[in-house]
Amino acid sequence: MAEHTEDDDHGQAHYVKIWAVLLVLLIASILGPILAPHLEFGFLKAWMITLITAFGIAIVKAYLVAANFMHLNIEKKYISYMLATMLMFMLLFFAGTAPDVMKHKGQNWENVAAEAEIERALEAQAAEAHGEHGGEHEAGH
Repeated sequence: MAEHTEDDDHGQAHYVKIWAVLLVLLIASILGPILAPHLEFGFLKAWMITLITAFGIAIVKAYLVAANFMHLNIEKKYISYMLATMLMFMLLFFAGTAPDVMKHKGQNWENVAAEAEIERALEAQAAEAHGEHGGEHEAGH
């Protein structure tokens, strides 16, 4: 039988702490997009909070898993290379898809849903501006 040592307890406690941190980060990444519209601060908009909680926390979680549970902490330089490679692939994916998804029309396609949403938002904005102006006009009479 193997002896139980204090080092085993310390090792287990370390993994439990990392698991707890990952759990808290999971909760933050779930609640971030839900609470983002209510947490806007000046320049920090809801979409920024959503991106930070989605991608920022995902990067931290990936690092923690790679560094602690994959036993790569012995070869720390590889973790940095993996993280840099992952970020490069993410940027490459964004750069490859952004020209298509950020436009409303392409050579052989058209984003009808985006155009319809913009028209709906512009009509709602015009109606709101007209309603406010009309309300002031009526109040003046």
